Amino acid sequence: MLKAGIVGLPNVGKSTLFNALTRSRKAEAANYPFCTIDPNVGVVTVPDDRAYVLQKIAKTNVVIPAAIEFVDIAGLVAGASKGEGLGNQFLANIREVDAIVHVVRCFEDSDVVHTMGGVDPVRDIEVVTTELVLSDLDAVQKRLDKTVKKAKSGDKEAQAEVVLLERLVPHLNSNKPANVLEATEDEVKLLKLFQLLTAKPVIYACNVAEGDLAKSEENPFVQKVAEFVRAHHDAAYVPISARIEAELIDLAPDEAKEFLKDLGVDDSGVSSLIRATYALLGLQTYFTAGEKEVRAWTIKKGWKAPAAAGVIHTDFEKGFIKAEIVSYADLTKLGSVAAAREAGKYRLEGKEYVFQDGDVALFRFNT
Repeated sequence: MLKAGIVGLPNVGKSTLFNALTRSRKAEAANYPFCTIDPNVGVVTVPDDRAYVLQKIAKTNVVIPAAIEFVDIAGLVAGASKGEGLGNQFLANIREVDAIVHVVRCFEDSDVVHTMGGVDPVRDIEVVTTELVLSDLDAVQKRLDKTVKKAKSGDKEAQAEVVLLERLVPHLNSNKPANVLEATEDEVKLLKLFQLLTAKPVIYACNVAEGDLAKSEENPFVQKVAEFVRAHHDAAYVPISARIEAELIDLAPDEAKEFLKDLGVDDSGVSSLIRATYALLGLQTYFTAGEKEVRAWTIKKGWKAPAAAGVIHTDFEKGFIKAEIVSYADLTKLGSVAAAREAGKYRLEGKEYVFQDGDVALFRFNT
């Protein structure tokens, strides 16, 4: 299961957000730095109403949604790349995740200490980015020193690495993350081998005050984050109120909807953030639907039919013959598999078929 790490400066609302995402109280949330030391891990279901529409068509009582893993990582401080605060632990923890949810404080509150003296989300983003860039710069320089020797011996792969590494050094030195470096398809593959922290995809969670959620786009802090991350990080952002989301933990779904409605909000910010993180990881969903259960399966965008079958069981991939496919849109419009088949919308696909988000599938395979 792919992991998204929740990062940010101390006291920005990371642990509160983690508790809201996982609908738990696993992470201690307190008004002092480093109340999170060991990372908390939680599995989060991906909100997707399509599974419940399919449930009615399949006439089953069981729905198993897609899920991803979130990790609440200790707060970072300036100097983390040199071991300040819990820097070494922070960097080690972030190395283990596939994507980053960077929580940025976008609210004023004199009762909640800001470790840098005042609220300035762009400065906070730059502090975290700088520490990650410095860590990457050190890793790149060490790899370059080692690879140059191999390249001089005529090793073609080493020579290609050197070219990319030599481009990365000035790029990182200008405090730019690796994920905005212009790179060819081959260089992107090489970049993954370097396992750089700033090469990981990032989404920014703008943590706003309770009273600002309904009009979060008017929040001047959110506006600054939006402008900055689009220009410098080619990244998306999601406004969220971690405190409100934490209050929803103990409410039933109907009560939560009513609570949000009273605040002038249609949907939970957590739902938006989970869906955005799912997309950030390059994931999509296909379904299996029958009397036993409706289940959402998570695959990478661009996967072909055998690989998609393999997430159910490796035997499905090894012995793949055909996939019976109907799109979610066609199935729900026509109301049944039989009607979809009669309308010519239910089809057989082979090994080269690239799965689409929302496909409903049944696999034929040899054991």
